[in-house]
Amino acid sequence: MLVTPAHIEKRLLELSKEIDEAQQFLDESENEYFRTKAECEIALAEQRLKLANSGIKMTVQEKEDTATVACAHYVRGLATAEAKVRAARGNANRIRVQVDITRSIGTSVRSALDV
Repeated sequence: MLVTPAHIEKRLLELSKEIDEAQQFLDESENEYFRTKAECEIALAEQRLKLANSGIKMTVQEKEDTATVACAHYVRGLATAEAKVRAARGNANRIRVQVDITRSIGTSVRSALDV
């Protein structure tokens, strides 16, 4: 297939749209992550306080583990939200690399046309 400057321009426009979509998804994912993180931290703190006030003798590690188990759904939600943010960042980086490659091809095509 012969690549023309028009093909390069079309691809860059497509990638521009992808960047916008990826950035929006990343923003939403980060908001979800920080909201979930705050909820998780609050739930864990509440559980630790309940345990501390229960009168039951526990080590610090036992309190942490008991609170974590009691708040397992928050901890799982936080892990899922973090994975989503990492995937969104990876996708944004993938698109940036594609833009760089497309620009490089565009430069090569223009150089070939000048010759």
